[in-house]
Amino acid sequence: MKGSESLARVQHQGERLQTLGFVLVGSCRRTDLSTDTIPDKMVTTPNLPCCAVILSVLLKLAFGQYEHFGYPLSYPEAEQEEYTVPQLAPDTPRIQLRLAGDKRKHNEGRIEVFYKGEWGTVCDDDFTIHAAQVVCRELGYVEAVSWSPSSKYGKGQGPICEDVGVVCSDKRIPGFKFLNTLHNHIENLDIQVEDVRIRAILSSYRKRIPVTEGYVEVKDGGKWKQICNAEWSHFNSRVICGMFGFPGERTYNARVYKMFARRRKPTFWDFAVNCTGNEAHLSSCKLGHTTSLKSNGSCAGGSPVVVSCVPGRAFSPSPMTGFRKAFRQEQPLVRLRGGAIVGEGRVEVLKNGEWGTICDDSWNLLSATVVCRELGFGTAKEALSGGQLGQGMGPVHMNEVNCSGFEKSITECLFNEEALGCSHEEDAGVTCNVPAMGFQERLRLSGGRNPYEGRVEVLVERNGSLVWGTVCSEGWGTMEAMVVCRQLGLGFASNAFQDSWYWPGQVSADSVVMSGVRCSGTEMSLSHCLHHGAHLSCPRGGGRNAAGVSCSETAPDLVLNPEVVEQTTYMEDRPMFMLQCAYEENCLASASSQTPANSYRRLLRFSSQIHNNGQSDFRPKASRETWVWHDCHRHYHSMEVFTLYDLYSLNGTKVAEGHKASFCLEDSECDEGIEKKYECANFGEQGITVGCWDTYRHDIDCQWVDITDVKPGDYIFQIVINPNYEVPESDYTNNVVKCRCRYDGHRVWMYSCHNGGSLSSETEQTFPGLLNNQVTHR
Repeated sequence: MKGSESLARVQHQGERLQTLGFVLVGSCRRTDLSTDTIPDKMVTTPNLPCCAVILSVLLKLAFGQYEHFGYPLSYPEAEQEEYTVPQLAPDTPRIQLRLAGDKRKHNEGRIEVFYKGEWGTVCDDDFTIHAAQVVCRELGYVEAVSWSPSSKYGKGQGPICEDVGVVCSDKRIPGFKFLNTLHNHIENLDIQVEDVRIRAILSSYRKRIPVTEGYVEVKDGGKWKQICNAEWSHFNSRVICGMFGFPGERTYNARVYKMFARRRKPTFWDFAVNCTGNEAHLSSCKLGHTTSLKSNGSCAGGSPVVVSCVPGRAFSPSPMTGFRKAFRQEQPLVRLRGGAIVGEGRVEVLKNGEWGTICDDSWNLLSATVVCRELGFGTAKEALSGGQLGQGMGPVHMNEVNCSGFEKSITECLFNEEALGCSHEEDAGVTCNVPAMGFQERLRLSGGRNPYEGRVEVLVERNGSLVWGTVCSEGWGTMEAMVVCRQLGLGFASNAFQDSWYWPGQVSADSVVMSGVRCSGTEMSLSHCLHHGAHLSCPRGGGRNAAGVSCSETAPDLVLNPEVVEQTTYMEDRPMFMLQCAYEENCLASASSQTPANSYRRLLRFSSQIHNNGQSDFRPKASRETWVWHDCHRHYHSMEVFTLYDLYSLNGTKVAEGHKASFCLEDSECDEGIEKKYECANFGEQGITVGCWDTYRHDIDCQWVDITDVKPGDYIFQIVINPNYEVPESDYTNNVVKCRCRYDGHRVWMYSCHNGGSLSSETEQTFPGLLNNQVTHR
């Protein structure tokens, strides 16, 4: 079907929605509709049940909605044409739609309809994706993504029905024209525009990244327009800054902008804006009064709206080379963990020196936005619940959080101090708006079978021109791949490749333009990692020897249970002739090579219970055909170094060490409702399923540290899982467990065991060794 015919059909459906949509509001006001509320041509049976009427309306509307199915791959996409306003008869009943509710982004929510002076909801009985398609396009979105029944976004006003909600695509219809078609003014009508931007006006701001100051402009009817400042408030500015990733607003030099406005005549939007300051996006603000224009085209206030935003510390405007090398939180009381991108994660709060999580009961965008602003971001895009970004460890510090939206910290909000019944399955998370830094435009994956994989190619300046080139693969590993995937918004790394011969990439970008890359894993851009400057060094060259990555939306997260270590520690003297297998696998101190067979080695033994609290299964990097068979122990090693065990003196000197390969990486036990997937017996698959754990008992070989030559005293015991980052995880900081250890020459005690990063930084500094698993260097 041709594009013009499709557009005409959509416009026709829009007209029918304007004509018939008022029937929807009846579904939340009464159980039956009388014939005097329905046009004659629609009346088939007097007192027809409400949902049956709705179904008949929506079925008629739905038959024309085919655009969202797209075209077959062999056909070109239809050209998008400018939106034209439907021509309605003067006597056509007028309605307006809006999206409302809790825990939602601006393009989703409960459907509400304005009719006869009040807002009502829509019943979910017999609602379909086709009806959702009509609603989304009526609101200016390209298409509907999904719809949800049973009051997912909370219940609206009115009795009987379960309120239906929709999720629309983020993409707006090109040329969409916002219309207030009602003759009477609707105070609570949401703002629907094609796009919003902050346009830098002054030359000093045009070159800055990110853009923090300029005109607020809305795209309506395919044209960018300014907003009159007659009714503008600091609450409006707060919302604009927040949606562009900035925690707050500030004053600016109004005189300069007035001079600019006099030189260049503005084009004003037809409406004012009315925000409370708590909205996450301009589209959630309410429509203000119609803009009053003077004969010369200026508005009553006289000038276009200007905002000046305060960026978070990590995003302070500066030349491209001057960004901070890695993201750091601004506040010590709140942090995010387990997120794939900057500004996303499970919310953790520091209380009484210990980090804990927030229960998702009553968790909403208001509370999530307080967290985002506190951390130097903008408003929250999403308030995540149900442990979507992995489960935390330790206590649940807050429950039923209730914020006004203007608190400086989430710790200032009201909450229920009794987290009764809350488990880590209910951990709350956030996705925050962050400033547009342009990082994605300077990096690409080339040659992959899908957008999530390929050879890494970077855009650099050479001799005054911008050119694409490859990254030297020498030393390329998981941390570097993590930064690439984050920079491109593709989630976590699933693999880091030191050659990319199967991904040809762009021939014109074969030359190496970046070498010596070393990342800590927290950087926002690959250019922020340590790397060689103009003097490149890459013996292998680029092309098919260049660095590559594959990315994934989810990742595992291994966490050791510190209580199990503390409760199972003991000391054993074992004869050397019973340690032959362990000796062959280098699980004893080097001095054991001189120990006679009838002599003893003293072993510090303990159990390890390793949980996968992430979002995907933990699988060994090595494929099955490369696993190593150990004949003495009669099993395959899928990871040669899975854990490290170290004993430190109180001044940080290592006095004893041990390590263990993956002895049958498998699911020992799982949480209720989760089935075991991995069992290494009979050359089975190895791994740890999400929600399961692998227990290495204290009585198996190499589950120890050889302390034969250690003198009595006080020590720090440390365990590190996945120490070489062979397998990507969503959080490496919790891969470390530390304990205080006392050895008197006859007995041993383990106490104060905890996961790395679970205590305050002051407490952590009293434990020598690694602070977490991300400060090591390969």
